[in-house]
Amino acid sequence: MANVSPTRGDITAHPDVSEMRDRYARMLGGRDVALVDGPVFLLGLYCAVSPWILHYTTSQPALVTHNLIMGIAIGLLALGFTRAPERMYGLSWAFCAMGVWMIIAPWIVGDSPDAGVVVNNIIIGALAVCLGLLCAGTAAKSTPRP
Repeated sequence: MANVSPTRGDITAHPDVSEMRDRYARMLGGRDVALVDGPVFLLGLYCAVSPWILHYTTSQPALVTHNLIMGIAIGLLALGFTRAPERMYGLSWAFCAMGVWMIIAPWIVGDSPDAGVVVNNIIIGALAVCLGLLCAGTAAKSTPRP
Protein backbone atom coordinates (compact mmCIF):
# COMPACT_ATOMS: atom_id res chain seq x y z
CA MET A 1 0.00 0.00 0.00
CA ALA A 2 1.25 3.50 -0.85
CA ASN A 3 2.06 6.01 1.83
CA VAL A 4 -0.47 8.81 1.29
CA SER A 5 -0.17 10.44 4.69
CA PRO A 6 0.46 14.19 4.52
CA THR A 7 4.09 14.55 5.52
CA ARG A 8 6.17 17.63 5.08
CA GLY A 9 9.60 17.11 3.73
CA ASP A 10 12.59 19.28 3.09
CA ILE A 11 12.72 20.41 -0.55
CA THR A 12 16.46 21.05 -0.55
CA ALA A 13 16.88 17.57 -1.99
CA HIS A 14 14.45 18.32 -4.82
CA PRO A 15 16.25 18.11 -8.20
CA ASP A 16 14.76 21.42 -9.44
CA VAL A 17 15.28 23.50 -6.30
CA SER A 18 17.73 25.95 -7.92
CA GLU A 19 15.43 26.47 -10.91
CA MET A 20 12.46 27.05 -8.60
CA ARG A 21 14.42 29.62 -6.58
CA ASP A 22 15.50 31.42 -9.75
CA ARG A 23 11.93 31.47 -11.07
CA TYR A 24 10.65 32.80 -7.75
CA ALA A 25 13.29 35.56 -7.75
CA ARG A 26 12.40 36.52 -11.36
CA MET A 27 8.70 36.56 -10.50
CA LEU A 28 9.29 38.97 -7.62
CA GLY A 29 11.51 41.12 -9.82
CA GLY A 30 12.18 44.49 -8.21
CA ARG A 31 9.21 44.42 -5.88
CA ASP A 32 11.26 45.34 -2.87
CA VAL A 33 10.62 48.90 -4.08
CA ALA A 34 6.89 48.44 -3.59
CA LEU A 35 7.00 50.41 -0.36
CA VAL A 36 8.09 53.48 -2.33
CA ASP A 37 5.12 53.37 -4.73
CA GLY A 38 2.62 54.64 -2.16
CA PRO A 39 4.65 57.66 -1.02
CA VAL A 40 5.33 58.58 -4.66
CA PHE A 41 1.61 58.51 -5.40
CA LEU A 42 0.83 60.57 -2.30
CA LEU A 43 3.50 63.09 -3.28
CA GLY A 44 1.91 63.44 -6.71
CA LEU A 45 -1.51 63.84 -5.15
CA TYR A 46 -0.26 66.53 -2.79
CA CYS A 47 1.57 68.30 -5.61
CA ALA A 48 -1.63 68.40 -7.65
CA VAL A 49 -3.78 69.84 -4.84
CA SER A 50 -1.16 72.02 -3.10
CA PRO A 51 -2.26 75.26 -4.83
CA TRP A 52 -5.69 74.90 -3.22
CA ILE A 53 -4.25 73.85 0.14
CA LEU A 54 -1.88 76.84 0.26
CA HIS A 55 -4.38 79.23 -1.40
CA TYR A 56 -2.26 80.61 -4.21
CA THR A 57 -4.72 79.90 -7.01
CA THR A 58 -5.38 83.58 -7.74
CA SER A 59 -1.87 84.96 -7.20
CA GLN A 60 0.00 82.31 -9.26
CA PRO A 61 -2.33 80.91 -11.97
CA ALA A 62 0.53 79.60 -14.13
CA LEU A 63 2.07 77.79 -11.17
CA VAL A 64 -1.33 76.32 -10.27
CA THR A 65 -1.59 74.72 -13.70
CA HIS A 66 2.04 73.62 -13.54
CA ASN A 67 1.68 71.92 -10.15
CA LEU A 68 -1.57 70.27 -11.18
CA ILE A 69 0.01 68.79 -14.32
CA MET A 70 3.21 67.76 -12.50
CA GLY A 71 1.17 66.18 -9.69
CA ILE A 72 -0.88 64.17 -12.15
CA ALA A 73 2.33 63.10 -13.95
CA ILE A 74 3.94 62.00 -10.67
CA GLY A 75 0.79 60.09 -9.71
CA LEU A 76 0.68 58.34 -13.07
CA LEU A 77 4.36 57.48 -12.73
CA ALA A 78 3.63 55.93 -9.32
CA LEU A 79 0.78 53.90 -10.81
CA GLY A 80 3.16 52.75 -13.53
CA PHE A 81 5.71 51.75 -10.88
CA THR A 82 3.00 49.65 -9.25
CA ARG A 83 1.48 48.19 -12.41
CA ALA A 84 4.60 47.33 -14.44
CA PRO A 85 7.65 47.72 -12.20
CA GLU A 86 10.09 45.85 -14.42
CA ARG A 87 9.45 48.32 -17.25
CA MET A 88 8.91 51.51 -15.26
CA TYR A 89 11.76 51.62 -12.77
CA GLY A 90 14.05 52.81 -15.55
CA LEU A 91 12.07 56.04 -15.31
CA SER A 92 13.25 56.60 -11.75
CA TRP A 93 15.88 58.96 -13.12
CA ALA A 94 13.16 60.91 -14.93
CA PHE A 95 11.38 61.18 -11.60
CA CYS A 96 14.57 62.69 -10.15
CA ALA A 97 14.65 65.20 -13.01
CA MET A 98 11.01 66.08 -12.30
CA GLY A 99 12.02 66.75 -8.70
CA VAL A 100 14.80 69.10 -9.77
CA TRP A 101 12.36 70.87 -12.08
CA MET A 102 9.88 71.26 -9.21
CA ILE A 103 12.60 72.98 -7.17
CA ILE A 104 13.39 75.59 -9.83
CA ALA A 105 9.88 75.96 -11.30
CA PRO A 106 8.59 78.73 -8.99
CA TRP A 107 11.13 81.17 -10.42
CA ILE A 108 10.69 80.06 -14.04
CA VAL A 109 6.94 79.43 -14.22
CA GLY A 110 5.73 81.66 -11.39
CA ASP A 111 5.39 85.42 -11.29
CA SER A 112 7.42 86.60 -8.24
CA PRO A 113 6.15 83.82 -5.92
CA ASP A 114 6.04 84.36 -2.18
CA ALA A 115 8.07 82.31 0.30
CA GLY A 116 5.31 79.78 1.03
CA VAL A 117 4.98 78.80 -2.63
CA VAL A 118 8.74 78.51 -3.03
CA VAL A 119 9.19 76.41 0.12
CA ASN A 120 6.28 74.17 -0.93
CA ASN A 121 7.82 73.44 -4.32
CA ILE A 122 11.29 72.95 -2.84
CA ILE A 123 9.95 70.37 -0.38
CA ILE A 124 7.99 68.57 -3.11
CA GLY A 125 11.04 68.61 -5.39
CA ALA A 126 13.43 67.40 -2.69
CA LEU A 127 11.10 64.54 -1.77
CA ALA A 128 10.76 63.62 -5.45
CA VAL A 129 14.54 63.55 -5.89
CA CYS A 130 14.99 61.42 -2.74
CA LEU A 131 12.24 58.96 -3.69
CA GLY A 132 13.52 58.80 -7.27
CA LEU A 133 17.03 57.99 -6.08
CA LEU A 134 15.62 55.37 -3.72
CA CYS A 135 13.64 53.79 -6.58
CA ALA A 136 16.63 53.90 -8.92
CA GLY A 137 19.02 52.44 -6.36
CA THR A 138 16.73 49.61 -5.35
CA ALA A 139 15.84 48.82 -8.95
CA ALA A 140 19.52 48.73 -9.89
CA LYS A 141 20.21 46.42 -6.95
CA SER A 142 17.39 44.04 -7.85
CA THR A 143 18.02 43.74 -11.59
CA PRO A 144 19.73 40.48 -12.52
CA ARG A 145 23.33 40.72 -13.67
CA PRO A 146 24.40 38.49 -16.58
